[in-house]
Amino acid sequence: MPDHSDSSCAGHAVDPTDIELLCLDVDGVMTDGSILLDATGGELKRFHVRDGLAIKAWQRQGNRIAVITGRGCEALRHRMAELGVEIVLEHVPDKASALASVQERLGIGPERTAFMGDDLADLPAFERSGYSMAPVDADPDVLKRASWVGTRRGGDAAVREAIEHLLRARGAWDDVVAGHLDAGNLA
Repeated sequence: MPDHSDSSCAGHAVDPTDIELLCLDVDGVMTDGSILLDATGGELKRFHVRDGLAIKAWQRQGNRIAVITGRGCEALRHRMAELGVEIVLEHVPDKASALASVQERLGIGPERTAFMGDDLADLPAFERSGYSMAPVDADPDVLKRASWVGTRRGGDAAVREAIEHLLRARGAWDDVVAGHLDAGNLA
């Protein structure tokens, strides 16, 4: 899949080095998109540990992260709490409006915001962000509109790949690696 990093989104100049806020969809981005229900109707999620390490690295670099999803469940809330993700918006019918409220709350404009999504419901949020990102298995219409397309599938460390891309763009990924080597920290 081609890297669309030179394209423009919603009229904003696309420069991954300017991104301060990364907003993530959940199903199809942080997970493989499967909906697993237990016998009582409780929802289960499978998260990739590498995504968690990258989310923590993103935060340690002084950046902000938020989750905006059309669904929601206790498993998501638990995992985001483990990772220290404070902004988790669930059952969101309008992701663009939700993203606008997060941007306003944090004082970060669209030109400093990336949104990673995989399906049609994410397109309005793409329009509200300066840098749109997608896993390789996203819907074809999403792929066409993404500023950057990864090589990983949703739920298969696609978020890690996206964060690594953003941090490498500003030359900060080597610091993340060095921090783990120096401290023996395997978060």
